[in-house]
Amino acid sequence: MAIVKYNPLRELRTMQDQMDRLLNLSWGAPDFPGEDIKEGVWQPAVDIYETSESIVIKAELPDVEQKDIDVRIEDNTLTIKGERKHESEVKKENYHRIERYFGSFQRSFKLPGTVNQEGVSANCEKGVLTVTLPKKEEVKPKQISVEVK
Repeated sequence: MAIVKYNPLRELRTMQDQMDRLLNLSWGAPDFPGEDIKEGVWQPAVDIYETSESIVIKAELPDVEQKDIDVRIEDNTLTIKGERKHESEVKKENYHRIERYFGSFQRSFKLPGTVNQEGVSANCEKGVLTVTLPKKEEVKPKQISVEVK
């Protein structure tokens, strides 16, 4: 069984979505509550894991073009910025439901001192951005043999 870090904000977002649906029903909102294009602040979901050689951050960025992604490190902080643009060839009135968010996003992560910032790499494949942060050489665990006398 994997250990998953508790994130109270995820539960609050779920509760907010449920309250929004309830209020839309009680106030006689349209049958399709997601009609408006959701623009504004959104944050892509990320997974962060560690191997013996590096720390890896994977962010879900479907429909975000590579030219619209900016990854940078400043003051020991990794920042991922970008923008997901709404498809302009389909008219708003032709949609039945729009539940995905559009617009700009930004995620920042404080980096430990064990990261070799010179060797950081990033690639985007199948809508997933993978940022690999290699560890400094002296941080890797070393096996020390114990001599018994």
